[in-house]
Amino acid sequence: MYGSKLQKNKIRPPRRGINGGDIDFESTWNILAAAIRQIHTKNASALSYEELYRHTYRVILKKKGHDLYERVLGFEKDWLSKEVKGGAQGLITDGLVASMQDGGGNTTMNEQRVAGERFLKGLREEWQDYQLCMSMLTDVLMYMERVYCTDNRQPSVYTTSLTLFRDNILRSDASAKHPNQKIQGILNKIMLDQVHMERNGDIIDKHLVKSCVYMLESLFEGISEDINQRLYITSFEQEFLDSSREFYKKEGDTLLRDRDAGTYCRHAARRIQEEQDRCRSTLSESTTPKIEAVVEDELIRNKIHDLIESDSGVKFMVDNDRIEELGLVYELNSRVDFKKTELVRAIQNRIVEMGTEVNKAAIAASQAPSAPAIPAEGGEKEKSKAASAEKAVNQQTVAALKWVEEVLQLKDKFDEIWKRAFASDQLMQTALTRSFSEFINSSAFPRSSEYISLFIDENMKKGIKGKSENEVDIVLEKAIVLLRYIVDKDLFERYYKKHLCKRLLMNKSLSNDVEQQMISRMKIELGNNFTTKLEAMFKDMTISDELTSGFKDHVAKLGDPDPKRIELGVSILTSMTWPLESMGSSGDNEESARLKCVFPMAVEKIKKSFEQYYGEKHSGRQLTWLANMGSADVRATFPKVPSKEGGFKERKHELNVSTYAMIILLLFNDVPNEESMTFEEIQAKTNIPTHDLIRNLQSLAVAPKTRILIKEPMSKDVKPTDKFFFNEGFVGKFHKLKVGVVTAGNKVEGEKERKDTEKKNNDSRGFCIEAAVVRIMKQRKELSHQQLVAETLTQLANQFKPDVNMIKKRIESLIEREYLERIEEAALPSYRYLA
Repeated sequence: MYGSKLQKNKIRPPRRGINGGDIDFESTWNILAAAIRQIHTKNASALSYEELYRHTYRVILKKKGHDLYERVLGFEKDWLSKEVKGGAQGLITDGLVASMQDGGGNTTMNEQRVAGERFLKGLREEWQDYQLCMSMLTDVLMYMERVYCTDNRQPSVYTTSLTLFRDNILRSDASAKHPNQKIQGILNKIMLDQVHMERNGDIIDKHLVKSCVYMLESLFEGISEDINQRLYITSFEQEFLDSSREFYKKEGDTLLRDRDAGTYCRHAARRIQEEQDRCRSTLSESTTPKIEAVVEDELIRNKIHDLIESDSGVKFMVDNDRIEELGLVYELNSRVDFKKTELVRAIQNRIVEMGTEVNKAAIAASQAPSAPAIPAEGGEKEKSKAASAEKAVNQQTVAALKWVEEVLQLKDKFDEIWKRAFASDQLMQTALTRSFSEFINSSAFPRSSEYISLFIDENMKKGIKGKSENEVDIVLEKAIVLLRYIVDKDLFERYYKKHLCKRLLMNKSLSNDVEQQMISRMKIELGNNFTTKLEAMFKDMTISDELTSGFKDHVAKLGDPDPKRIELGVSILTSMTWPLESMGSSGDNEESARLKCVFPMAVEKIKKSFEQYYGEKHSGRQLTWLANMGSADVRATFPKVPSKEGGFKERKHELNVSTYAMIILLLFNDVPNEESMTFEEIQAKTNIPTHDLIRNLQSLAVAPKTRILIKEPMSKDVKPTDKFFFNEGFVGKFHKLKVGVVTAGNKVEGEKERKDTEKKNNDSRGFCIEAAVVRIMKQRKELSHQQLVAETLTQLANQFKPDVNMIKKRIESLIEREYLERIEEAALPSYRYLA
C-alpha cells in the first residue's frame, strides 16, 4: 500500500539550535533518496513525514537547494529509465506491433482488442503509480517547492517529473527490436483502434481509454503548462481527426452508393451524435467541435450535392411525401450551410418543374378536342349534341379552374413540407415564394392573371354557396395567396374588373358582403390605388338602385294608370370606371350596332321617360344604353289546350330572358299564326348585332327546354335564310322559366381577345410609366438615365414589371413633349426636368 500510511502529524517548530553547525548533505540526501525509493516501491508506511520534511528544511537553509533539486530529478530520471521503462516495454509484444504495421496481420479483431486493452491497462497503472508517488514526494519536498523553486523560478518537482515521464517513457523506443516505434505512437494507434472498433459496433472499455486521455491531457510539450500544448492536442488529437476523416470519407462513399438518401441522412445524424457521446465518455470534450466538423465535412458538405441529386434524393422525397426524410436533409444541410444552398436549389427546381407540368397540362386541356357525343335518336340526339356543345364551350374554363386548384394543391403540399420538415424556416419560405412566382409568371404561360381572376369569379358565383364564414375566409385567403405571386398585377386588375362587372350587372354574385371582403383584402395587400375603381363600381350599383327607386316613385306620382306599363330597372355605369370594352359581343362594328338597336315602342317610351328623369337630376351627362348586358321578365301566353279536368286551359309562363331576346319575342306579337320571320327580317327590324342575334335565336329556338320559337330547317347553326315561327305548342315544366343565352364562347379569352387585352394593358402601362418618370424627375430635377430607369422599375414593381425598352420609349416621348430634356454636357446620359 502507498503512503497514506506516511505519518502526517502536525509539524512542530524546529528546536533552538537546529540551524547551527554544518550538515552533511550527502548523508542527508542518502536518507531522502532511500525514502523516495521506498515511496516508489510502495513501502512508505514506516516513513516519518515530519522527519523527511526537516531534512529538506535543513538542506534549503544551508543553501543546498540547487543540489537537492538536481539530485531529486536525477533520481526520478534513473528510476523511470531503469524501473518503469522496462515494464512499459514489456507490455509491447511482437504481435501487437505487427498488427499495427500491416493492418492487423494474422490476428483477429478480438485478439487485437485484448492485446490493446492489456497495453492500455499496463500503461495506465504505470502512470497512475508514478503520479501518486510524485504527489507524495511533493509533500515531502514542500519547503523546497515554496522557497527554492519560487525564489529561483524553477518548475516544481511534480511538473518536471511529469516531463521526465513524457520523455523517458512515452517518447522512448518500444523495444530494441522496434527502434522506430515509440511507446506514445503505439499508445495513439491502440486508442485509435479502440475508437475504430467502437465505430464498427464492438464494445470497448471506455473508461480505460478515458484514463489514457487524462494522462495525455496532464502532460505538456514543454515545461510551461499551456493548455494548447497538452500532449493530447499536439500528439493524439490531430492523428485522431485525420484517421476519422479517412474513415468517414470511405463510409460516405459506400453509403451513398449502397443506401437510399433517407437511410444515409439517418446514419449521418447518428454518427454525429455518436461522436458527441464519444467525446464526453471516451475522449475529451474539447475535441467535440473538431470531430463534428470532420463528420460534417465528409458525410455532409462533400456529399450533400450528390445526396440531394440521387434517385432517392429530394425529388423522390417530395414526390412521395417523405416529410421526415426531408427534415433530415434540412437539418444536415443546415449544419454546414446557413443558407442551405443545395437544398434550396433542389426544392426550387422541383417546384418549378411541378409548376411547369401544371402549366403544360392546363394548356393541353384547353386545346384538346372535346369528346364526340354518343349517337342517339330523336330528342335524345339533340340533347346529346347540346351537351357536347356545352362541354366544348366550357373546356377552357374547366382547364383554367383546374390549373388554379392544382397550383393551390401544390402550394398546400409545400406549405406542409415547410412547416413540418423545414421548421418554418424564413429563408426556405422566401425560396418557395420565389419558385412559385417563377412558374406562375412564366413567359410560356401568360394566362395566370386571367385564370386566378376566373377562380375568384367562379367562387363568388357558385363556390361559396353553403359555406360557413371560416370556409369563405379560407377561399378568399387562397385567392390572395395566389395574387401575391402575380407580377403583372395591373393585368389581373383588368380581368378582375371584367369578371366583377358581369357579376354585378347580371346579379350573379352570391354575396355582396363577400365581394366587399375580397376588395378589402386586396386593398390591404396591394394598396388603395388597386381597388379605387373596384370600389367605385359598387358605388355605381348603389346609386343605380337609388335611381331605379326614385324613378319608380316619379312614375307613381305621374298617376299613369296603364297596367301594362313596363317596370324599369337601370344600372348607371361610369364609363371611366367600368370595363365597357369587355361588355360587347365580338361582332364587327359592334359599338355602332349597339347604339342603333331598335327597341319596341313600349320599351322606347319608358326609355325616353327615364332619360328625361335622369337629365333633370344630372344635367350635362349623356346616357348610352347597353342592351347586350340587360335582362327582362316577359309574360308569355300560349294558346288554350285541353286540360285533365275537361275543357280548355290557357298556358302562361314568366320568361326571364336577355334584353335582345325580349326584343325578338315582342316582334312575334305582330306576326299572324303560322307565319314566320327570317333571320334577315329579324335583324332588319331590331338592328341587333349579328353575333348576338345568332346566340339569342339559338337560345329561343334550338335549346331543347326553352324552344319558344321553332326554327326551319332545324339545326344548331343559324343561317340568314332560316325561318322562325312562334311555338304555340310549347310546354314548360315550370311557370317561371329562365332562357339562358347560348354562351359566346369560353369564359377564358381566345387568342385574339387575349392579344387585344394585352395591347390595351400595354397602352395603359405606358401612361403609368410616364406618370412615374414625371414624379421622379419632378422630385430629383436631374438624373442619369440608368438611375431613372432603376427608380422607375422600383416604383412600378408593385403594379407590374415594366419592360426596359418601353421605359426608354416613354422617356423619348416625354422629351418630345418637352417634359424632359437631355443634359448635353453630362458625362453619362442624363435628363433634366422642365417645369
